[in-house]
Parts: sequence; structure tokens; C-alpha cells
Amino acid sequence: MQSDLDAFIWYHRRNREGGSHLPQPVNYMSAMVPRTEPRCRAHLEARGFTLIEIMVVVIIIGLLAAVIVPQVMGNVDKARVTRTQQDIHTLETALTMYKLDNFTYPTSEEGLKALVEKPNDPNVQNWRPGGYLQHLNKDAWGRDYQYQMPGTHGGDYDLYSLGADGQPGGDGLNADIGNWNLEN
Repeated sequence: MQSDLDAFIWYHRRNREGGSHLPQPVNYMSAMVPRTEPRCRAHLEARGFTLIEIMVVVIIIGLLAAVIVPQVMGNVDKARVTRTQQDIHTLETALTMYKLDNFTYPTSEEGLKALVEKPNDPNVQNWRPGGYLQHLNKDAWGRDYQYQMPGTHGGDYDLYSLGADGQPGGDGLNADIGNWNLEN
């Protein structure tokens, strides 16, 4: 048995050193399978980003965010004010149609709900089937619009939103947006 082992070792040493006269076996299947491992050491070293490169990218993204976010946030607040103003214009149109049909505006007790559902008031005889609005929207901050009849700001009624803070009065974004101070 020792002689077989010695012959095996001798054969493989000779093949490794290139001195064998026997042909090497060819594995044709391995030639058809694509290689997945890197072919050289350069491929192993070029596989990732360095910590410096990642930090530079993070800093650039942070700087862009610091410049862009404040500008976008300002536009969101302006868009809320504009949407609320447009809603008030739409509600004014519906109130005008209600008055043309019924000769008066809804009372404060009936409120804006009278534009969607027929009030129980016997004086409302010409209420339009289907109503004057499909539904009542909330203001841009998610609160109900305020309606007061008769108005206290020189009109027949007051129709307004309490602004961003939800409190009467205020200035800037917290100011009330009403039918008496709309920009045309």
C-alpha cells in the first residue's frame, strides 16, 4: 500500500513541476460556466467606495437639503393660504346661488351645511335638488370654515378660516382668511 501512495505523490509532484509527459484531463464543462470570482487582485481592490467618498456624498446631499427644504416649506404655506382663499370663493358662489333661489342666506344656525342638505326651515321652499355643493371641504389646516350671518365686517355674512393657528386674529400664516380680506 505504501508503494501506491508513493507513486501517487510522485505523479502529482511531477505534474505540478511541469515534467509530466501524460496529457492533462480537460474539463469541457468548466469552460461553459462563466467565472464569478475576480480574475486578478486589482478587481478585489476596486470593489467599493472609500469612507472619504461616502462622506463627501453625504455632505453634498446635506448642503442641497439645507438650501432646498426652506424654499419648499415656504411654498407649502403659501399654497395652503391660496387653497383656503379659493375655497372661500367657491363657498361664496354657492351662498349666492342659495340666496337667488331662497331670497336669503342661510342663518348662522343652519350654517354652511344648508348648502349640502336642505334645512328644516319652512321658508326654504326653492332649495335646489342635489344641493349647492356636493360636500363641505375643510380648510387647508383640516378645520371647518366659519360662517356667521349677519356679518360683522361690512358684508351680509362672514365666511372665514381661522388660519394656521386655529385662533381668532393673528398675523402672517396665523391670520384669519375671510371674505372681507380676500385678494382678488
